[in-house]
Amino acid sequence: MLSERLLTILPELTFNEALEITKLQSVAGILPDDVSLVTKRPFRSPHHKASIISLLGGGQNPKPGEISLAHYGVLFLDELPEFSRSALESLRGPLEDAQITISRTNSTVTYPCNFIFMASMNPCPCGHLNDKKKACVCTPTQISNYKNKISGPILDRIDLHVEVERVDYKKLQSDEHLESSEQIRERVNRARKIQLERYESEGIISNSELSSVQIEKYCKLNDETKIFLENAFNVYGYSARTYSRILKIARTIADLEEKENIELQHVAEAIQYRTLDRSNANE
Repeated sequence: MLSERLLTILPELTFNEALEITKLQSVAGILPDDVSLVTKRPFRSPHHKASIISLLGGGQNPKPGEISLAHYGVLFLDELPEFSRSALESLRGPLEDAQITISRTNSTVTYPCNFIFMASMNPCPCGHLNDKKKACVCTPTQISNYKNKISGPILDRIDLHVEVERVDYKKLQSDEHLESSEQIRERVNRARKIQLERYESEGIISNSELSSVQIEKYCKLNDETKIFLENAFNVYGYSARTYSRILKIARTIADLEEKENIELQHVAEAIQYRTLDRSNANE
């Protein structure tokens, strides 16, 4: 449910984004006859038995796969460890490059795949690790083997790791007023506007596209924040890729608060979204 709701808070499609999505769906043969231009971001949720070809694209006449059909939208993989190791590892390049090249004997085609990658998994095989209501019955070996189905390079490419606890009954029945998707989207649109203006001369539109050189330029930290991040880097053994992603996340958090500079609390919050890094370090 949360993954599907993500679409409701994303910025509205630009004309060029809508055009690219429409072309991909047309090439794939899934564009409805009565639709001339797709106006909603796509949401794709392939089954864990999906083949590498269905995920990446291919066939005798190479067609877009799930990653390209999720272009400018969301690709959601439920029960991530249930996907084959080879299928998950095949996502490493597309997640990094935002495009996929399919080569056949008589042709080579490149499709875009700039999507938001979202996945879910249980904390352990039985699903009750750290649960306050039910005891976990898994052995340490079973838990370790389950988590190890997801490789480090794949985890490195996922910006946010969030642990979702069991929801109490009282919260389900609560009358507390919460933000609507429209209110959240307004905040997202303001942050997107800030980024569009900031990167107008850079040829990019969002923080996620920042290169290493651009990170140095737009993600400057004060001395106190540098020391804090260095300590976290040493404690949790972050990779260079994770370091860059933390800075991009912190830049986005600052933009959502409409702050010009990245502050200590922004970096701290970004690190809090790397729960799997912390749990692996503790092991």
